[in-house]
This record gives sequence, C-alpha cells and structure tokens, in this order.
Amino acid sequence: MPEMNLIQALNHTLHEEMARDECLYVLGEDVGAFGGVFRVTKGLQEKFGEARCFDTPLSEQGIVGFAIGMAQKGLKPICEIQFADYIFPAYDQIVNELAKMRYRTANQFPVPMVIRTPYGGGIHGGLYHSQSPEAQFLHTPGLLVVVPSSPYEAKGLLASAIRAQDPVLFLEPKRIYRAIKEDVPLEEYLIPLGKAHISREGNDITLIGWGAQHRQNLQAADEMEEEGISVEVIDLRSLNPLDRETIIESVKKTGRCVVSHEAPKTQGFAAEISAVIMEYCFLYLEAPVKRCCGLDTPFPHTLEGEYLPDAPRVKRALRETIKY
Repeated sequence: MPEMNLIQALNHTLHEEMARDECLYVLGEDVGAFGGVFRVTKGLQEKFGEARCFDTPLSEQGIVGFAIGMAQKGLKPICEIQFADYIFPAYDQIVNELAKMRYRTANQFPVPMVIRTPYGGGIHGGLYHSQSPEAQFLHTPGLLVVVPSSPYEAKGLLASAIRAQDPVLFLEPKRIYRAIKEDVPLEEYLIPLGKAHISREGNDITLIGWGAQHRQNLQAADEMEEEGISVEVIDLRSLNPLDRETIIESVKKTGRCVVSHEAPKTQGFAAEISAVIMEYCFLYLEAPVKRCCGLDTPFPHTLEGEYLPDAPRVKRALRETIKY
C-alpha cells in the first residue's frame, strides 16, 4: 500500500478507471502531453492514446458542451476545467443542459460524465485562482457535487463519480494537492456518494466541513481537546447528495454545531446545513448554529491568511458556541 498525495491518488484512479472502461475519455486544456496544469492527467495520453486523452481549445463552454454530446452517445467523458474560477463560461451548459438532460428527455438521454476542477485558496492565487463556487452549483437539481479531503478519499470518490449515472462536479482542493500523503490501496475500492464520514467522534459540539477546510477543522478539534472540549468532526465528502442523517444524529447527540467552509459566509452552503439542523434538531440545540467561513469580499491576494478560516478562527467559533 504506497503513500500518495492527492494528485497521485487522482492520477492513479484515472489510469485505473480508463483501463477498466474503454468508454472513458479525458478532455480539457493541456490535459494531454503536458499532463494538466497540476499534472493530474500525467501519462494518460501516452498510455491510452490521443483519441482518449486530448487537449481542447481554451473554451470552457465548448469543453462541457462537447462532453455532453459524447455522454449522450454512450461515452463517459471526464472534463478538466483548469481552475474552478474559469468554470463560469460553462455555467449555461452545466445548469441549463447537463443537469436537466435526464429529466427533460424522460431518462432517454442520461449524461454520465465528470467535471474535475481544482478549487479554493491557500496557494496565493489571488481573486481569479482561489474561489470556492460550490454553493452556486448546489442550487442546481440533477448535478452531484463531490469534494475529497484526502488522497484516500480522492481515489474512492473519483471512482464512484466516474461510475455514477448522473453528472458529477468533482471539486479538488488544490491547497492540499501535495500537502498531505497517506496510504492508498492499489486495489479497487469505492466510497459511496452521499455518505459523510465522522473523522473524529466527540460529545460536546459538532464541527462540519469539507475539502481542505476539513484539515483545519481536525486541527482545531485536536487542540480543543487540550481545553477539555470534545469535538465531533464530520467530513461531508458529498455536498449533493447531502448526508442529512449523519448531521442530524451528531447534532442531536452534541446539541451544538459549527459549520466551516472557505467560501464567503453569506448564502454559502453552511446556511443550508444550518437550516437542516434547525428543521430537525431544534429541540436538541443548546446554542445557535454558528458559521465560520471566508469573508464576504472578493478573494484577496496579500490578505489570504486573514480571509481563510484557519484553525485558530475555527477554535474561536467553537469556544463561543460552547459558552453561549
């Protein structure tokens, strides 16, 4: 069982899945001989040929639109959008065509495809290379949204996304692309979509996050243990479908909850999670649900550390909720 970082785990999975299924195709900007801007698709063109791993023009709308047609013809395309910040030219294709195609054709033309894209801050990329746009796609029925937080999860979740019969937006937290290594089995395994993971059990308060923010949440929880506060940490993994059951059971047990994500606080996905908790856990709550999120500003370059909700900020939110 070799150690892999997140990029290596994704690359290994793409090689494994393309060898398993000849209907899989990889397309995007510089994904071929160059191997992608972050090298996630390295070696795919060399192994499977230019017909199955190929470069596209610099047109996100064209990439997704072309892939929709491929999927309708029985192929399984895996698109790469170089940065999530660049995905918005394809927003019309994703929201008005891709997500609705199964419904509008009465299930005659499902579009099983994956859109992979690096997202989030932590690499000093400034306002055009650091955004977390998940909430803008979570309001789109018919589109699955998945976010791994570790190399092990990356393999199992990507394999499940590739085999899903609905379109999947697969957000890859580039902040931890090379920052974490862990054992990843070489044999095939799947992590089911729509099932959260309790990474750390606790009794006093629930802490919910996903992607790179999950790592900050774990650090905060470990440090809070030294203060005598037991924090249960949930890694959502799938944002749509959302594992409401795991959230509800945890909050009923602890009576308190903090939700933390990198995206701006206002109308972020933490608000939806808070609403779910209010609907199903109201009588169990000892304090209001608190959000610890990015700031309501465009993503800054020089003040990235102040913008991102790091472990110290998460700890302050936990303390305030406990003391309420």
